[in-house]
Amino acid sequence: MYKYIFGLVMLAFVLPASADNGLVKIKSANDVTTTADKLVKALKGKGMTVFDVIDHAKGAAGVGIELQPTTLVIFGNPKVGTPLMKCSRTAAIDLPQKMLIWSDESGQTWLAYNDPVYMAKRHGVKGCDEAIKKVTGALGKFSGVATAP
Repeated sequence: MYKYIFGLVMLAFVLPASADNGLVKIKSANDVTTTADKLVKALKGKGMTVFDVIDHAKGAAGVGIELQPTTLVIFGNPKVGTPLMKCSRTAAIDLPQKMLIWSDESGQTWLAYNDPVYMAKRHGVKGCDEAIKKVTGALGKFSGVATAP
């Protein structure tokens, strides 16, 4: 019964998402700041290291260019990332994980991240199916928390 309920919950995270060129893209019910704050709180709550939060709009404003709100959250955990790097060292170029949160021209907030399955194919990762599955589930949960009302 638990697996059935878990499957339905995970399906709810996947349905509003789209994958494009290896990116999972999800509409957020919140503005960029709220989405980023919820994401950081969820990550830290699960013991993840948040390496940086980059406000690209602020950086653009610093050089006189206007950019809709655009925030990049960089995070990870060596217990999760290291096994992927052991399976394929080039996977390290896509680690630590990143989630991009932005507002489009219509005001809709989006969250996107690299699809772990796509990343595994990109780097020829072999023998790390459990790690890829774990990362996929974790990113789905974190993005779901961040984008929920």
